[in-house]
Amino acid sequence: MTTRILKHFSIAALAVLFAGCASDAHKSREQYSYQGPQAPIAPYPNPGMQPPVAQYPAIPSQPSSYRGYSSTVLAGIYANYPAVRGFIRDMVSKHGFSESYLNGLFSRANRLDSVIRLESPAPSQTPSTPRPGSWTRYRNKFLTEQHIQNGANFWLDNADVIRRASATYGVDPEYIVAIIGVETYFGRNFGKTNIFDSLTTLSFDTYRRSNFFKSELESFLLMAREEGFDPREPEGSWAGAMGYGQFMPSSFRRLAIDFNHDGQRDLWHPHDAIGSVAHYFSKNGWHYNGQVARPGNIARNDDAVIELSTYEGNEYWRIFPNFKVIKRYNNSNKYAMAVHQLAQAIKQRVESSKAVIRSSSAR
Repeated sequence: MTTRILKHFSIAALAVLFAGCASDAHKSREQYSYQGPQAPIAPYPNPGMQPPVAQYPAIPSQPSSYRGYSSTVLAGIYANYPAVRGFIRDMVSKHGFSESYLNGLFSRANRLDSVIRLESPAPSQTPSTPRPGSWTRYRNKFLTEQHIQNGANFWLDNADVIRRASATYGVDPEYIVAIIGVETYFGRNFGKTNIFDSLTTLSFDTYRRSNFFKSELESFLLMAREEGFDPREPEGSWAGAMGYGQFMPSSFRRLAIDFNHDGQRDLWHPHDAIGSVAHYFSKNGWHYNGQVARPGNIARNDDAVIELSTYEGNEYWRIFPNFKVIKRYNNSNKYAMAVHQLAQAIKQRVESSKAVIRSSSAR
């Protein structure tokens, strides 16, 4: 279990746990998707394996906004959608986009039936009775040996960057790591849905949250123009989330950070993603070294106590402001508790490995 970690600590002086040199293995760009609570993801075949390289759009030599997209009229699947034509007019008047560019871009859009099904599932024919153990089932997706060990490895691979992000933004490092673990299994599951197609589909072919997704589509097109990439290139979740930390476009524009100072905010790069997750937590009120949750007792009419269903009965937890900060990422008690418990497990794994190293060095 500690072989990989022993290797990391043998490289440096080991005076400080998190002062390891960040790995260069992720210098290439990568892609991903988060689709809500996920099924278990296949673990790394071996502890030393790095996430596979995917294709992030290269920065073009000229602004991407007009490269290859131009049409005097709207054609394709959305040619007869008044709402799309209205959206184009709004983007032209509000943000100065070229109408011919947007006509050309939306003429290439694809309607994704799989996304429609995920956003608008068919109603159940029979009423369902909640089964006990929902928290146990959810927890078992993320509190696995693979998640814990790969979380420790990710921490050590990027130790200097994580230490710097923690110090810069006042966020405990284990929670930066855990968010990335729950969202994308440390970069192993970025997702493969075309972001432009998914947001267009959600904006104009679904109804429940169409206004929200129109706003995200607007932010995505502005983001593509600001960051200088082709809007038909990025891939991510079916709902439009991107990168290691699964930022929606509006969050990207507000909170993404160029943490490696290469001139681009690239959330498919672990260093920018680490800094951006820390920045996100900081802006939402994280308290460094503050409590997140602790076991509690049944308390009626107490919003600071939550109930989670296990196979053995209900658990009760008293939650603190940092727990609510995690919920700003995903407004679910189970999600926030999974992040909290994964963070603690990864921290314990790294600290116990440090103790093993010290014991070995003392002999």
